[in-house]
Amino acid sequence: MQGMKRLAAAIFLLGVFLASCLAGPASAENYPSRPIRLLHGFAAGGAADTLSRIIADGLSKKLGQPVIVEAKPGAGGNIAADAVAKAAPDGYTLGLVTGAHAISAATYKSLAYQPADSFEMISTLVYYALVIAVRNDYPAKSLGELIAIAKAKPGSLSFGSVGFGSTHHLAGELLNATAGIEMVHVPYRGDSQSTTALLGGDVPVVVGTPVLLAPQIQSGAIRGLAVTSPARTALLPDVPTVQEAGIKGYDVRTWAGLLAPKGTPLAIIAALNAATLDSLRDPELKQRLETAVGGEVRGSSPEEMKKLIETEIAKWTGVVERAKIPKI
Repeated sequence: MQGMKRLAAAIFLLGVFLASCLAGPASAENYPSRPIRLLHGFAAGGAADTLSRIIADGLSKKLGQPVIVEAKPGAGGNIAADAVAKAAPDGYTLGLVTGAHAISAATYKSLAYQPADSFEMISTLVYYALVIAVRNDYPAKSLGELIAIAKAKPGSLSFGSVGFGSTHHLAGELLNATAGIEMVHVPYRGDSQSTTALLGGDVPVVVGTPVLLAPQIQSGAIRGLAVTSPARTALLPDVPTVQEAGIKGYDVRTWAGLLAPKGTPLAIIAALNAATLDSLRDPELKQRLETAVGGEVRGSSPEEMKKLIETEIAKWTGVVERAKIPKI
């Protein structure tokens, strides 16, 4: 009798286990059934915020549910990334990250999450260069002249960026290392604040996002000295590259991509990847993304995005070590 009861109990538990296994795919088939949050880690109105709102609009149309953008600025995007890593892995909390996501592994002593392993990657979105700029009345008329000024008085110049650990920050540090200068980094909370600081004379140099500096460059208030990519950008065709100034091999391009908490069902990741790639194929949305940062739209598989992050971590770890940048 006891044997029959144990057998019945075992059959019941097996049935519960099988039902739970079947529930995952079924819920994924109904995904999404409510609004989705899309977090990013930079100031409202900046490049990450703009990109988030554009792709959120595209995903909303493809998925049939609102995608609500939420900014959690601070710590080079780490606050938002940590919030995504700790969110329920159900597909209703996503993150938009930039190149700073990989840089964090190189610039912080420890993180509450692993940039590559604490997430399920969805897809990259866009790649874009940065621009090194000064106010129009600054004595340096070219990057070469800026480097000469910096060499004449080591440590006397400062450069602003969107925050410690951002690609903008490391682009400036890489310039220090490759040009043999010692500009001091001053972090701000977003492109708007660093641009305001430049215009107000608080810092003589900024490394910024071209699309946000372009209107000031075109108006004559700011002078673009160099773009950080190997080739000039269509947005600022008259601004030379860092390499043109004689800094051979200098190449900094940042990117943006989507990810979800680790453990998000693969069926949901597949659905999000398909919706993202479909959105990127839309000519209007593609143009909006490229115009927003003066960059190039480029989607990927989850595996390709993870490989990108792993490669970037190795690259920037090397830069930090060579430049002797103290970790925080």
